[in-house]
Amino acid sequence: MTGADGRSGAPEATGAEADTASELPGDSRCMPFEDCVAGVKSALQHPTVRFMVERMEKAGCPLPPRMFRVMNCTKLDHTGSYGTGLGITVCCEQVGIQDDINQILIHELIHAYDDCVVKNLDFKNCAHHACSEIRANHLSGNCHYKRELLRGFMKIRGHEQECVKRRALSSVRSNPYCSETAAKDAVEAVWNICYNDTRPFDRAP
Repeated sequence: MTGADGRSGAPEATGAEADTASELPGDSRCMPFEDCVAGVKSALQHPTVRFMVERMEKAGCPLPPRMFRVMNCTKLDHTGSYGTGLGITVCCEQVGIQDDINQILIHELIHAYDDCVVKNLDFKNCAHHACSEIRANHLSGNCHYKRELLRGFMKIRGHEQECVKRRALSSVRSNPYCSETAAKDAVEAVWNICYNDTRPFDRAP
């Protein structure tokens, strides 16, 4: 299920990019490529990753054989991406521990799930992209308190929603079809609906 590719350059695609490398806990980047490939294979056994794969299959979107690509990418500010028709890319030079890879796959599988079940989803549309980013950051565990603490964000109350909004905005800003103002407006416009949409989970993990 995992394809390893040592070429430089993440695939160009209509889709969503993962967390900025500057927000990884500590300075844990630069996992050896071979370990990264093994880490992706290991992540496929993670309970939440398996749950997402099962829900996609039940929704009528089984994963293609090369859904997961393991690469050394040129986009040094991102850990991974999802592209319609291209699947999920993990950028090995931007990850350092197994938990990083687990989080990337869960985050990007939520984008893939949205792409599967939402009619006419268009990642070039700022509001569509913002909604998927809000959901991916909220439901993947990217904003759990301990991860935020390791990133240096120490707000006690309201940290999770603030983190989701911050990270969603950062991702939408990177969309070449969304200006700074359009990204902010999109995140605010869809916030309530998309933050409270926990599909395919019964509630946010």
